[in-house]
Amino acid sequence: MPRILLIEDDAGTANEIALELAASGYAVTHRTNVAEALAAVRDADVDLLIVDRQLPDGEGLDLIARMRAEGRRTPALVLSALGSLDDRVRGLRAGGDDYLPKPFALVELVARVQALLRRPNETRENRLIVGPLDLDLLAGRGTRAGRALDLLPRELKLLDYLVRRPGRIVTRSMLLQDVWGYTFEPNSNVVDVHMGRLRRKVDADGEPQLIRNVRGQGYVFDIAG
Repeated sequence: MPRILLIEDDAGTANEIALELAASGYAVTHRTNVAEALAAVRDADVDLLIVDRQLPDGEGLDLIARMRAEGRRTPALVLSALGSLDDRVRGLRAGGDDYLPKPFALVELVARVQALLRRPNETRENRLIVGPLDLDLLAGRGTRAGRALDLLPRELKLLDYLVRRPGRIVTRSMLLQDVWGYTFEPNSNVVDVHMGRLRRKVDADGEPQLIRNVRGQGYVFDIAG
C-alpha cells in the first residue's frame, strides 16, 4: 500500500483528503506543520508528500527545498490557494513535482497522486558509480575517471536522471517534467542549452562519448560509449 504524508494545517481539509485517499487504497499519515513534517520524512519511508504551502510555522516550499538539499527525492504535490502562474512556477522550481491550486476536486487530487506514483521508481542511493562516472549527489559533485566535473546543480540532476536510465531515449518532455518539474512545455530551448553544457563537461576531447543526442527524439546515456 503506497504511503502518503499529508502536511495540511486545516483539519477539515486534511480529513477530507485523508478519507478520499484511504478509500483509493493509500495509507495516509497527517502532519500539520513544517517541523513535524520534516521529522516524519526523516524517520519514515514515504512514497509521496502532499504539502500545503501556507503552514503555521513556515512555507511548505521551504520544507520541500530542505528535503531536496538533503538528497531526498520523494515526489511532492503542492497544494495552495496561491494559484497564479508565478506561484505555480515558484512551487515547481522549489522542488515540487506538481502543483494543485485550491479549491480543487478530490477526484483530481487522487488522479494527480496516481500520476506521480506511476513515475519510474528510482533507487534512492546518493552515490552512483557507473562505468567511469562517480556521482556524489549529497556533496553535489562528480568525476569521470578521476577527472573532476565542474557541474552546476541542474547539470548534476540531469546527469543523475540520465545515468539511471542507461540505453533509453530520454525525451525533452521527460526532462522538462522530471528534472525541471514543468507540467507544461515552455517555448524555449532550455533543455538543449543545459544538455549542451553537460555533454561538453562529461565528454571531453578524446574520451568515449557517454551522452548521445538522438536527432529529433532526445538523449541517451550509453556506458559503452
